[in-house]
Amino acid sequence: MSRISRPLVTTLSALTLAAAGLTVTAGTAHAATCSQDYLPLPDPSCQPGDLNPDVTQDTIDSTICVSGWTATVRPSSSYTTALKKKQIVEYGYADTSTSDYEEDHFVPLELGGAPKSELNLWPEPQYGTKTAANKDTVENKLKKAVCAGTVTLDDAQDAIITDWTTALSSLGLS
Repeated sequence: MSRISRPLVTTLSALTLAAAGLTVTAGTAHAATCSQDYLPLPDPSCQPGDLNPDVTQDTIDSTICVSGWTATVRPSSSYTTALKKKQIVEYGYADTSTSDYEEDHFVPLELGGAPKSELNLWPEPQYGTKTAANKDTVENKLKKAVCAGTVTLDDAQDAIITDWTTALSSLGLS
């Protein structure tokens, strides 16, 4: 009776688990707990968005509308990288290379998103037609509109949470 090589068994096992919606990490199988079905948005049951209580319409002139303010609240890369690795598993991404994802603030810091909340951070893919770079452009335009007083902070936050891909048009900014 012929033996199947260990690497082949490992590969076949990983493929079988992936087909069942499971991922293999450090030798154990984990069910994907967050769905990729919402891409380019995060799964709302995992990352519904979370707000920084220090940022309100009344405080925007001393917070988000101050150049460089987000750097004062941005979490360290060691924190976001560790969280990204954990969440890549939770989303069941087949591609587990951390460089292919941006640990993104769903509600961006420049719109008063909570800096370290796991409800607001998620591994956003850097590939596809609607990427983190596209979202950054939307975020910047929304911040400018909020700081110019043409859109309220609440409306900008609601638009980004509802669907960042349509946020500008829903607010009449595109």
